[in-house]
Amino acid sequence: MSALRSVRAQDGAVRALLRAREHGRVASAYVFDGPSGVGKERTALAFATDVVAAGDAHIAERIESGSHPDVRVFRPRDEGKRNIQVEVLRTEILPLAQFAPFEAASTFFIFPEADVSFPVFQPEAANALLKTLEEPRPNVHFILTSERPDSLLPTIRSRCQRVRFGRLPNAVLRDILRSEGVPEDSIAPAIALSAGRADLALALASDGAVDALTDLVMSVDDAVRGSGPGALVELAEQLARRDNLELALLTLQTFYRDLAVTSLGLPAEDLGFSARGQELQERAASTSSSAAAARVSLIHDCVRSMQRNANRQVALDSLLFGLRNLR
Repeated sequence: MSALRSVRAQDGAVRALLRAREHGRVASAYVFDGPSGVGKERTALAFATDVVAAGDAHIAERIESGSHPDVRVFRPRDEGKRNIQVEVLRTEILPLAQFAPFEAASTFFIFPEADVSFPVFQPEAANALLKTLEEPRPNVHFILTSERPDSLLPTIRSRCQRVRFGRLPNAVLRDILRSEGVPEDSIAPAIALSAGRADLALALASDGAVDALTDLVMSVDDAVRGSGPGALVELAEQLARRDNLELALLTLQTFYRDLAVTSLGLPAEDLGFSARGQELQERAASTSSSAAAARVSLIHDCVRSMQRNANRQVALDSLLFGLRNLR
């Protein structure tokens, strides 16, 4: 059985990859583009398994265990800015591509979170990778997964075939949470705020996370509606100390997206904060849809700046004062 057919809720991506394999048109490089937590890395491994193992169960098991030399996964570093250092790429990774394939007819190099490993603002390693992509060896394939493909060099994107991934439907998220032993009463609220991402749903399903983050979001909205500069600076300091800051900001982003929809008079049943429907209505009455949408954009920019290693305190100060100025 094809490993790709076990991938759920990404039918368009799976069809495109199956078609490429069946017709012998596997590209030398791909960018798998979509939100985190929706199965991009799993799909990359499944695709590599289908091509390299070609139905051989023993080879498929070796790939799954990470012990096959023709399917290699290179993740971002665990420390610092997490980008792959150019010396490591040149001395430990790219030389392998010059001698591959090793055992099978094809080789795959998979780079999860490629926008973290090869950020556009630190282009040395990206340029080294680009040279290899520009001169591909036969049967050597690269798969870069990315939540933010615009953070990759345009020249890298132009040499990769793009495969798009979408959010996971609620039914799939529910199955994932149940398989992880999440209590039933935590599943629905976690899914509601997850934006179709399994990683977010699992984080939100931890004990009391949804209620705590919902309360935090409401307090932030209260602050940007009426607090003075000193209180906003103090709130920014408190937020900067949070271990789950990015999750909190993504939840705040969902809240303002819901507020924009509610301000337009659209039904609130399918929103992340649908359980707070009446409160959404009350807050939307004093917030224009354009202001709420602009707040979503500000939070997005703040998250991205911190992912690029911006100072938390400075980024959060700018965010809160920016939110305050949008009415």
